[in-house]
Amino acid sequence: MVATVTKSSLDRLRRFWFFYPMFPHKNIAVVTCLLAAVGALLGQALADDQEFMEDFLKREFSLAKPYRGLGFSSSSQWDLMGTAMVTPDHVRLTPDLQSRQGAVWSRIPLYLRDWELKVHFKIQGQGKKNLNGDGLAIWLTKDRMQNGPVFGNMNQFVGLGIFVDTYPNADKSHDRAFPYVSAMLGNGTLSYEHDYDGRPTELGGCAAMARNAIYDTFLLIRYSKNRLTVMVDVDGKQEWKDCADIPGVRLPTGYFLGASSATGDLSDNHDIISMKLYQLAVERTPEEEEEEEVSIPSVDNREQFHVEVQEEEMSGVQFFFTLLFSILGLGVLAVVGLMVYGRWKENRRKRFY
Repeated sequence: MVATVTKSSLDRLRRFWFFYPMFPHKNIAVVTCLLAAVGALLGQALADDQEFMEDFLKREFSLAKPYRGLGFSSSSQWDLMGTAMVTPDHVRLTPDLQSRQGAVWSRIPLYLRDWELKVHFKIQGQGKKNLNGDGLAIWLTKDRMQNGPVFGNMNQFVGLGIFVDTYPNADKSHDRAFPYVSAMLGNGTLSYEHDYDGRPTELGGCAAMARNAIYDTFLLIRYSKNRLTVMVDVDGKQEWKDCADIPGVRLPTGYFLGASSATGDLSDNHDIISMKLYQLAVERTPEEEEEEEVSIPSVDNREQFHVEVQEEEMSGVQFFFTLLFSILGLGVLAVVGLMVYGRWKENRRKRFY
């Protein structure tokens, strides 16, 4: 959206600059008037563009500095939960301490059919790679303000969860890099399995080196015309990288936005710097307008996203040591058994004297 607006403004500027060679350089007054006119028109164009952008930004669903409307007053639009706290620079969900949970939740249900959420976040800590955890999650769910084991939220949730997982629980074969961003759609019966990093219920994802990054880290979640798109920007190039593109996603309206985090034996600081929600202007066919609203989240052909999680096979070294210790154990049992049998036999002989 921003790129299109900026290009239109520059096109207007080029049209005026084309006439500049027609004026002699010595005519300073004419050149000055021309530049003033161009500046005024460009300023008006930028103002119009800004108004265009602001029309689509939904402030009641957005968090940004200085974080007004966030807290415990009756007029607040967002609630804090657990260890979450507001600072001048961010909303810290969890500090770099063990066994903490924190979250921030919108009080207002979201009824937009097409939207885009841009999240500016930061994950940092003192722990070394793969000795940190656990990550954070962005939510659009039926229930709000629920503590639980899934990055600080309830399991078997109903709605959408986007996870930034920083600790590999099942990554024994190194088939993916962490941190890892993934998407899950919950219908109230599906469980997020931490032991397998959520793979059995994952709809799509990508690696994103977002922890202790020297650049600002961003996450973009777009839902439009039953298509869920997730993109990341974590390497300072100011370019969105495709992470997940999932067609056939059907989300009910009236759900709540939120962000949560949790730490266990390992920890990190998990911060939300901003969450900005935009309404998307989308043209729909009459058939699409009459599409029946769903009451339970679903995705077409869920089977195609299912990942069979296999138990890790035993390596040659592990097999050797397992066999060795098994033989030694059997040997010890045999020796003990012979000693017991010999003592029993000797006691039996004594009874006949």
